[in-house]
Amino acid sequence: MINRTMVRTHVLQTLFAYYENEGKTLVSARKELLKSFADTYDLYFMLLNFANELTAYAQRDLEQQVARARATHSGWQPNRRFVQNRLAQQLFDNRALRSRVEEQHLAWDSGMPAVADVYKQLVRSDFYREYMEADKCTYEDDKRIWRQIYQHLLAGNAVLEDSLDEMEVVLDKTNWSTEADVILSYVIKTIKRFKADSTPETPLLEMFDSEDELRFATELLEKAIEGHDEYETWINAHLKGWDADRIAYMDRIIIITALAEIIGFDDIAMTVSLNEYIELAKAYSGDKSYMFINGILTEILRDLKNEGKFFKGFAIK
Repeated sequence: MINRTMVRTHVLQTLFAYYENEGKTLVSARKELLKSFADTYDLYFMLLNFANELTAYAQRDLEQQVARARATHSGWQPNRRFVQNRLAQQLFDNRALRSRVEEQHLAWDSGMPAVADVYKQLVRSDFYREYMEADKCTYEDDKRIWRQIYQHLLAGNAVLEDSLDEMEVVLDKTNWSTEADVILSYVIKTIKRFKADSTPETPLLEMFDSEDELRFATELLEKAIEGHDEYETWINAHLKGWDADRIAYMDRIIIITALAEIIGFDDIAMTVSLNEYIELAKAYSGDKSYMFINGILTEILRDLKNEGKFFKGFAIK
């Protein structure tokens, strides 16, 4: 699940915290990096479990409507299609989901404003009305409405972001609100994998697609820390009129991490690494930082090549 782009982001965040706080060691930095991955994986389970929370909220609302109808002796008959949704029931029964939620105490208690907000949007939506009023409902219909909920009501939801911020504090997690939209795409991918005959043993996504990603993460962190002083020297030598003290520290961290990857991993094309860190600069640094970072990296790598210290198989233009 956690891909290399996410790995690079987590390494940058870990390095930023590492250099902001004196007294940290490589061992403590490695522990923080691994915890950040576990937190992201918990967010995946938390968002999968949102289906159960929203279903339970809908069930309570339906019961209140039934109670009011009985009190007024009306002949209203409840439509239980949504609360009996088969995909939601499969998620509720899934052993891996239940186990992770219980072990990590991933409760939505402090995130209920998001559940209430999404439910209000849901019952007003056209796709919910069409689902509830259709003559028949197939298993694919049950899956489709949950994909629509995650795609249209959770992605970019400001109330959800606020709730995730609150739950971060309560549950001692990090970066939940900033990573939510990315993880939602993995939740939707998971939903697509379910079938009508899926059992409670149906596997969910693994934290990493392979051990190579975890190895890359820890090695990148180590190489960036071990080469920090040398990389700082290279950066300062190429500032050319820039005031070293005024360079944003995140810019420095991005350049250092990029150098650690480009020089330390022969199996990754240099153009791939450069493009990845330019995109990270656009996301995590100043508006024009990516141009500064690209310029400094290009000059450093060109000089290293001219000095015969760097032989990766791509030319610096």
